[in-house]
Amino acid sequence: MKDIARRAGVSESAVSFALNGRPGVSEATRARVRRVAEQLGWRPSTAARALSGEGVATVGFVLARPAHTLGVDSFFLQLVSGIQEVLAERHLGLLFQMAEDVGDECGVYRRWWAEHRVDGVLVADPRAEDPRPGLLDELGLPAVVIGGAPDERHPGPSTVWADDAGAMASVVDELVALGHRRIVHIAGPPDLAHTRRRIATLRAEAEGRGLTEVRSVTTDYSDAEGAAVTRRVLGGAHPPTALVYDNDVMTVAGVAAAAELGLRVPQDVSVVSWEDSALCRLVTPQLSALSRDSAEFGRTAARELLALLDGGPARTVRVPVPRLIERDSTAAARSG
Repeated sequence: MKDIARRAGVSESAVSFALNGRPGVSEATRARVRRVAEQLGWRPSTAARALSGEGVATVGFVLARPAHTLGVDSFFLQLVSGIQEVLAERHLGLLFQMAEDVGDECGVYRRWWAEHRVDGVLVADPRAEDPRPGLLDELGLPAVVIGGAPDERHPGPSTVWADDAGAMASVVDELVALGHRRIVHIAGPPDLAHTRRRIATLRAEAEGRGLTEVRSVTTDYSDAEGAAVTRRVLGGAHPPTALVYDNDVMTVAGVAAAAELGLRVPQDVSVVSWEDSALCRLVTPQLSALSRDSAEFGRTAARELLALLDGGPARTVRVPVPRLIERDSTAAARSG
């Protein structure tokens, strides 16, 4: 402040007023002070801003997943790119951290709150019995839940959600129209709320259509488990004629596992990926997949968090239902 005041020819209090947007100086003085500050490379101290209650210009994002599954997950790479795009418009930073489990994640939130490290957080992978919304409300830390289903009975934090049930129903519609009656859903972790929604929808769709050989098998989202489950279900006495995978990486691993068993896609077994990506379009055969704008999902979540930080109310925002893009990995069910 002394350096800026000396060079701008004003008092230190005038510098404080100008840089903090307070009244007490003319617009000409404010502009001169800011110009000098820019020339000197001045930036506000996040530590000082935190102590004064002005925020630290940083948003937190913790992910409680095994690191080996995240490195190849195209959905989260696109999600984060969308988040960062919106935050950059306001010159906000993104503090990202991995956690062992939800308990560890809650510990991170408590530490960030105590240290004034973030102004708000984005919460991913909602659980059926999730302690995080209650904790964040208790701490008074603004939060947006990504992927949570709305609950009108118990309004909670801001939520950005996609209709997993509608998306699963569209996949079942297509596979049944192709004559498939034995369908296996190779799902993600069983404790995730969206995994449970997809499993429940598949079960309801099967019961409504009188299909008795439809089921879900949970995994950790990795290519290794995707391939292992594929070998197991295709090697059984009554193998499925269609497989639905919860991400693109497991789908590609599953196609390779089917080939190892001497099965062709889609002649012997049809395959659908829940997430579309470049990977789905680069392999042979190209994979039928549910497509959504994952980056826009992230942008929407970031905008909702910024709205909270600006004093807005908690809201529930729905993004478009993922749509099925049919490519070369689905075909009519084989006879017999």
